Amino acid sequence: MTDPALSRRLSYLLRHAPHEAGLTLAPGGWVPLAPLLRHLNATRAQVEAVVTHCDKGRFSLRGDHIRANQGHSVPVDLQLQPASPPARLYHGTHAGALSAIREGGLRPMNRHHVHLSPDPDTARRVGARRGSPVVLTIRAGEMHTAGHLFFVSENGVWLVDTVPPAFIDGA
Repeated sequence: MTDPALSRRLSYLLRHAPHEAGLTLAPGGWVPLAPLLRHLNATRAQVEAVVTHCDKGRFSLRGDHIRANQGHSVPVDLQLQPASPPARLYHGTHAGALSAIREGGLRPMNRHHVHLSPDPDTARRVGARRGSPVVLTIRAGEMHTAGHLFFVSENGVWLVDTVPPAFIDGA
């Protein structure tokens, strides 16, 4: 299995279908590495390489446990504490999503949170997954002042339940 294929499989299992590998997400989203390795027919060294070289920092490895840092569609308590965001955060999307965003803001869709980037370049890379990217500026400081809770994952992705249209620039 190539590293990109292993990364995709890890993302799928740890974020969306742990049951397919006979896993249950513990608090924090952690699972034991050994049964996952058996299910994937992979070595610890292969998984460590994916964790180390993943440019998006999708995974964390601690001792004999691994987790996806965010992006889950299955129930999980990632045990993140509320954090004060910077004044501006960014969201990468594509032009086809703009009318829905203008109308309803950013919603988590089938995930737990809306993902926001700390800088426009990261948001641009995220948005480019589905074609020509559009980068939206989120007035996160104003949202926080208005009572919205923000969290930051281990890899620096900011998470929030929703982003109302009033706090979005560029949509």
